[in-house]
Amino acid sequence: MDVWIPKGEPVYGIAERLKTHSVIRSKKGFYAGTLLLRVSKKLQAGTYHFEGKMSLYQVIRKLQKGDVVYREVTIPEGWTAKRIAGLLFRQVGIDSVEFLKYVHDPSFCRVLGIEAESLEGYLYPNTYQFTPPVTAQEILQRMVEQFHAHFSDSLKARAREMGWTVHQVVTLASIIEGEAKFDEERPIISAVYHNRLRIGMALQACPTIQYLLPDGPRHLFKKDLEIRSPYNTYLHPGLPPGPVCNPGIASLKAALYPAPVNYLYMVSNGDGSHTFSLRLEEHVKAKHRLNQLRHREAL
Repeated sequence: MDVWIPKGEPVYGIAERLKTHSVIRSKKGFYAGTLLLRVSKKLQAGTYHFEGKMSLYQVIRKLQKGDVVYREVTIPEGWTAKRIAGLLFRQVGIDSVEFLKYVHDPSFCRVLGIEAESLEGYLYPNTYQFTPPVTAQEILQRMVEQFHAHFSDSLKARAREMGWTVHQVVTLASIIEGEAKFDEERPIISAVYHNRLRIGMALQACPTIQYLLPDGPRHLFKKDLEIRSPYNTYLHPGLPPGPVCNPGIASLKAALYPAPVNYLYMVSNGDGSHTFSLRLEEHVKAKHRLNQLRHREAL
């Protein structure tokens, strides 16, 4: 049985949590025991594991020593900082508002070695082990350290060879991450965007619109494509100002190594895969076929 004790929780609050999880039988007895042992102000926050029958004395001493367990948290690829903040609040009890404040603090970005205005895109998706209580800064430092570890010198050299900054690579990788469901398609999706950038064509990337939606991700409507924002790649050519999610290593590599194809268009097939086209008329036909298929399936 795991019980989380938040930082600053009063003794009666701790007793309530322990009683709710059947770790102790009496809240009053627990309170009296902490007074008798003179540790009522020395109980430490964190996640504790209680197994089998434990005496009141053992429970109190465990809390006094801070004998906490770690909490394992998996951050999926393609999640935004906002979604990550919500997950961390639920899993380890961090203040999500404070977490996002540091994410969007340019000076804190510099401290962590990120030359950007936000840590969005640099929160590396992975499985982490945190020992509560843990601060937002500590969690962000761990995640950014993983980004630095995975974005190796060879990848940085490749970016320089392309004439791209790390921030540009991460930004494109985040769009690829938001679009791709299958690893084999990532370099092809990357090529579509590289080809569009090369000829000055708008990226028209749906993940950049999803990033702007307070209720996303969801089905996009025509009005969504008209949202006034520098992140709207339907209205503004080139890359958006920054990443729109936090990509994994597969998308980072795809951004740096696009497939050697000349496709300019792609349409989702509805199952996560895409149909790629070189010419607009081919793209229109592919969309028409897909719409017909969807119509038949709806009948």
